Amino acid sequence: MNNPELNSLLKWGVENSDVSRDTNPDHPPSNRGLNAETINTLFGGPSDADLMKESMQAIHSPDVSLADKVTAFDNFEQLVENLDNANNLEPLGLWSPLLAQLDNLEPDMRRMAAWCIGTAVQNNIKSQERLLAMGGVQKLAKLAVEEKDRSVQKKCVYALSSSIRNYQPAANEAVKYLPSEIVGADHVSTEDMDTIDAIMERLRGSGR
Repeated sequence: MNNPELNSLLKWGVENSDVSRDTNPDHPPSNRGLNAETINTLFGGPSDADLMKESMQAIHSPDVSLADKVTAFDNFEQLVENLDNANNLEPLGLWSPLLAQLDNLEPDMRRMAAWCIGTAVQNNIKSQERLLAMGGVQKLAKLAVEEKDRSVQKKCVYALSSSIRNYQPAANEAVKYLPSEIVGADHVSTEDMDTIDAIMERLRGSGR
């Protein structure tokens, strides 16, 4: 079976062997061509999937302080900036625990959850589809209007904006839960970016 990761490791090993590279100690082996996931595999470190699961475990653990949970969420957000990691949320079973944090009593946890969601679905049709299927678009639309904490509300608007851009089914779902004075129309086309931007700007203003 062709394994791109193993192929990358093999290529790296050949290029950095004593035979094929300069043995001058001032020219150590290069990591060029290897991504972080492959390097972790080579040196036995945790994979991104492991780090994502560990972060979510910390986020949900009653034994972890709020400050450390926010740090875990920050690490999680950086991981899901990667398209492959964002798409791994589903097979890793992380969408449900992530969305559950939108109901956390702590504003910082709701804020970080919305931030991570927005990052994961941005320009990512697969994650947009999953968020919609999980009821996340409906939840974000309601929070974008009803959330009282300003910092949380802003991140919910960001996440909602990311979830509907270039994805009409999510836009159709979102407008069902947004006030008519904010939407301004029964149908919003995701091809009309000016209208989308105007809706998001009105949502941001509604949280003042």
